[in-house]
Amino acid sequence: MAVDKLLKDEATEEKGERARMASFVGAMAIADLVKTTLGPKGMDKILQSTGRGNSVMVTNDGATILKSLHIENPAAKVLVDISKVQDDEVGDGTTSVVVLAGELLREAEKLVATKIHPMTIISGYRLAAEYARNALLQKVMDNKEDEEKFKSDLMKIAMTSLSSKILSQDKEHFAKLAVHAVMRLKGSTNLEAIQIIKKPGGSLKDSFLDEGFILDKKIGIGQPKRIENAKILVANTAMDTDKVKIYGARVRVDSMSKVVDIEGAEKEKMREKVQKIIAHGINCFVNRQLIYNFPEELFADAGVLAIEHADFDGIERLALVTGGEIASTFDNPELVKLGHCNLIEEIMIGEDKLIHFSGVEMGQACTIILRGASFHVLDEAERSLHDALCVLSQTVNDSRVVLGGGWPEMVMAKAVDELARTTPGKKSNAIEAFSRALLAIPTTIADNAGLDSAELIAKLRAEHHKEGSPAGIDVISRSVGDMAELGISESFKVKQAVLLSATEAAEMILRVDDIITCAPRKREDRM
Repeated sequence: MAVDKLLKDEATEEKGERARMASFVGAMAIADLVKTTLGPKGMDKILQSTGRGNSVMVTNDGATILKSLHIENPAAKVLVDISKVQDDEVGDGTTSVVVLAGELLREAEKLVATKIHPMTIISGYRLAAEYARNALLQKVMDNKEDEEKFKSDLMKIAMTSLSSKILSQDKEHFAKLAVHAVMRLKGSTNLEAIQIIKKPGGSLKDSFLDEGFILDKKIGIGQPKRIENAKILVANTAMDTDKVKIYGARVRVDSMSKVVDIEGAEKEKMREKVQKIIAHGINCFVNRQLIYNFPEELFADAGVLAIEHADFDGIERLALVTGGEIASTFDNPELVKLGHCNLIEEIMIGEDKLIHFSGVEMGQACTIILRGASFHVLDEAERSLHDALCVLSQTVNDSRVVLGGGWPEMVMAKAVDELARTTPGKKSNAIEAFSRALLAIPTTIADNAGLDSAELIAKLRAEHHKEGSPAGIDVISRSVGDMAELGISESFKVKQAVLLSATEAAEMILRVDDIITCAPRKREDRM
């Protein structure tokens, strides 16, 4: 009996077949969960939290859905992880990566059942992935030299990325916004310079792109509402010391008048600080922390616009945009780099007042204002736009483009199939399985659109046997269509990331033959 007592009482261990079974089932369940969000006819999911706010999220973004799930199954966690990484890395393709990994495992399960060793399957998958990537590489288009063509490529990619999201109705409008915003970045992938402000009201069509920088704050009382040729000091410092804070200080005094003296001294200290700040020759002061009425009054007297409580994102971005630095001490004005812009004014969006900085130093920054019917719509619109922006900024750097709509998968599957026929040994079964798994993506796109996927995939395969065919699934005309004509394109980088991450994740889950769950911690009674 001693053998059984290796692990603690409630710890469990799954061995061999059962462990593999558990991982396969978990991973496939996750893949099936997000499968229905794939493609232009994909549906959304409502995620409701049981937390305090009972907040509801309506989303189509694979990574967002998976991030919000609490999962027991360890293999499923691996899939959640790859979709997260895909989101951070290239921003789009989060659903495809999970669907592909799930299909690879589904095929692997059949192969394991026919007594093929997981290691054989893995080495087959490895070969196939490498081969598929090369096949796709030979077919990419690169229009970096031709500015006009490249811009139209970007437009197509943006529209393709948005067409599976909530913005698909106004996708041209938003694709324009996204392309415009990314072109201003001039090749940097730092999306922080693109600020997205969400204001409920109006419809999605009313969203627009603003060349300047918009801060979601109000201008203080009695201060200039409009400043031309602004010199801006961006700071992170405490401007609230003109009164003795009753709760935070212990002062022993023998009469009340002494407290007044202390208050006076504090006030003087504050006045000195304000004068030091004004001595920088500025006419706009933006602080991350709050500014009390007394210093605010001093600033107003000096004709300086003081903005308090600009959140951290706000001031970081503002410093980036205006070319200033964030200061917290003001003794050496010559060392502080001030920000500049041509005009600061107050604007109204909906019923909110915002502060608008225009003519900023860095031409790279811009602000996208999203309008929409409700918060849920806005959140989802922001996520969709973020996906498109990520893909575009990656494409600006790596300008290789492939067609979309299941075309890349068909190209890869065809190449992998040819590889399988020339590979000797059991590996060829695995390679063939890989090509079947690749077909899952066009199949799912067709299924989600309610088309006869088997029929369509067979047609597609026949089309692709002609050299250089641009055929893919056209869900609008419900048949096989010419992707080049329809302008459905995707970024090569996204496709490559999907292919490689999915293969590696599947490989990792295939290597498992033992799952050990540790015993839950006992709660001690604290009574």
